[in-house]
Amino acid sequence: QVRLVESGGGLAQAGESLRLSCAASERAFSFYAMGWFRQRVGQEREFVGVIKFSSGEAWYGNSVKDRFTISRDNAKNTVYLQMNTLKPEDTAVYYCNAIKYGLNYWGKGTLVTVSS
Repeated sequence: QVRLVESGGGLAQAGESLRLSCAASERAFSFYAMGWFRQRVGQEREFVGVIKFSSGEAWYGNSVKDRFTISRDNAKNTVYLQMNTLKPEDTAVYYCNAIKYGLNYWGKGTLVTVSS
């Protein structure tokens, strides 16, 4: 059973930065990709970004492009989400996602709150 544990959420002011981490319970090279989604109160889960482990290619949602960056550390089985120039609308629960053999795995989420 794949287990994903997010960390790094918290409170930030608009314009500040936060970095989220997602540690996987098994070796990262077994995953096709890992990424992040977020869910704001009363809204559906939204794609934030994803990184392909083999190539390091990354893709981002339009609302975070040019502000957020995904990176990976294969040795630590960890993926990171660097969030810069945070906005109040970035307030959400952020979920880590991993894809392995066509199956999706999810972490329990970490809350990010951005005040204006």
